[in-house]
Amino acid sequence: MGKIRGFMEYERKLENTEAVEIRVKNYKEFTKEKSPSELRSQGARCMDCGIPFCHSGCPLGNLIPDFNHAVYKNDWKKALNILHSTNNFPEFTGRLCPAPCESACVLGITNPPVAIELIEKYIVERGFKEGWITPQPPASRTGKTAAVVGSGPAGLAAAQQLNRAGHQVTIFERDKKVGGLLRYGIPDFKLEKNVIDRRVALMKKEGITFETGVHVGENYDAEKLKEFDAVVLCGGATKGRKLPISGANGTGIMQAMTFLKNNNEIVDGIKEQTKELSAKDKNVIVIGGGDTGSDCVGTSNRHGAKSVTNFEIMPMPTEFRTKENPWPYWPFTLKTTSSHEEGVTRNWSINTKEFIRDTAGNLKALKTVNIEWVKGKNGRPQLREVDGSEKEWPCEMVLLALGFTGPEKTLSEQLGLELDSRTNIKGERNYQTNIPNIFTAGDMRRGQSLIVWAISEGREAAYHVDKYLMGKSMLPRKGEGDLPAA
Repeated sequence: MGKIRGFMEYERKLENTEAVEIRVKNYKEFTKEKSPSELRSQGARCMDCGIPFCHSGCPLGNLIPDFNHAVYKNDWKKALNILHSTNNFPEFTGRLCPAPCESACVLGITNPPVAIELIEKYIVERGFKEGWITPQPPASRTGKTAAVVGSGPAGLAAAQQLNRAGHQVTIFERDKKVGGLLRYGIPDFKLEKNVIDRRVALMKKEGITFETGVHVGENYDAEKLKEFDAVVLCGGATKGRKLPISGANGTGIMQAMTFLKNNNEIVDGIKEQTKELSAKDKNVIVIGGGDTGSDCVGTSNRHGAKSVTNFEIMPMPTEFRTKENPWPYWPFTLKTTSSHEEGVTRNWSINTKEFIRDTAGNLKALKTVNIEWVKGKNGRPQLREVDGSEKEWPCEMVLLALGFTGPEKTLSEQLGLELDSRTNIKGERNYQTNIPNIFTAGDMRRGQSLIVWAISEGREAAYHVDKYLMGKSMLPRKGEGDLPAA
């Protein structure tokens, strides 16, 4: 697999990027293309390990050593077939996935892991460039109908798989355009939206119907879903977590997704910027240190913010794994994104106590306190404030990137669906709700998670829906992609 001792011959190489001062002036993707020879060298680093832990690290069960080897052998079309056998949308994951496969790469025990995500992206982009990726409509139709509510990665994956099984699929999307969080939550500098449009155009040619501007439960009666033989709910976990402290109600404080969606609509030409939702010339504080917080940082810098500060309640992670966080588990190490590189002051172990407003009610500052994590009576960590560490930070905009508490309840209440202990729609191991022909997948079922998990959930749900409709299913499940002939 790969080149014998290739992992000793070649170093890990990633894409180069545009200089910060250039890329913050626009919302385009800013990575520079790698040559085929450079990518073949990266594929050559795959080391023919006895047990490819990258398989188990990937929620999709991608056949990673196989497509790495095909790239090394310069057989890009075979690599594409291998990749597509388990992943419907590698052009999305190749840009956005945090690559748990790389964290599980055996080479990563002693060296930088194989650049799996990079290789994945260029396999699929080569496929589009060469015209290898074409519509694949089913050979015949079953006569069964399926509705998919939500057009994020879970919904798109479920729809494509069900369509491949021969069912007539309709996707309902409440926004004006297809993509869900991919379109409205991810900035264009990470995913230009023509990448979504390119794939959706193929899916339409495959026979999938897209109904946009249709909010099931609002402007579309949820009862009408009963007209379909099966339904898959993939509406995501869109209920943002709030910060219930003094001064939180009022202008200047908003959910990160409100800020990001508004900006994506502006970039798309759907609306114009307003002063309230613009970070221009403002001191911006982003509360929450995850990827969504990072996206807010990059977007604020492109607006022309006066300053950008990031708060995280957890301690600053270590640069390398600790003994308590060994390979092949997900590494809880310090992550510095391209948005962080563009300008931000990062603060850890800090808790926001109060939002401060002037006499007119305008946000002018916030008050924080430093914290430390100590072991509680039950053995679980709990925070303790550090005496004398209170501080006021001037700010005119605060973005809450605190994650999500679960899906909105419109559908569950109107359809009579049971919820689990975390308020997600309850879909057991077969993704089926308490109403037999209604299934659920993605964040709506498992809670806030990764794009690669969303695609995996959509594929798995489609398998169970197909089995429910037909008594059996030939759709592949995780790790069951069909390898092309050698």
